[in-house]
Amino acid sequence: MYAILTLVSQIIEIYIWIIIASAVLSWLLAFGVINPSNRFVYMIGDGLHRLTEPAYRRIRRFVPSMGGLDLAPLILILGLMFLRNLLWEVFGPTVAGVY
Repeated sequence: MYAILTLVSQIIEIYIWIIIASAVLSWLLAFGVINPSNRFVYMIGDGLHRLTEPAYRRIRRFVPSMGGLDLAPLILILGLMFLRNLLWEVFGPTVAGVY
């Protein structure tokens, strides 16, 4: 059970880093630091978009628009951190043999 809990926790951690990479890439594209017509940049951006957009879409349905500020990545990261901590709090003592 400990291995499964650790695996789920690591998957959540990796997804959080994907969200951060997606946000940084969008800033770099918006400020013209990197060229979006570069094929490698496009492939990375498209992959990150495909991984994050389904979760963002669900959050954007409930969060009002804040002009140019997108709060979906922040809300998603906070939700994933809460979920990871909740999993460790609920299942951690069971795995460690406390109960």
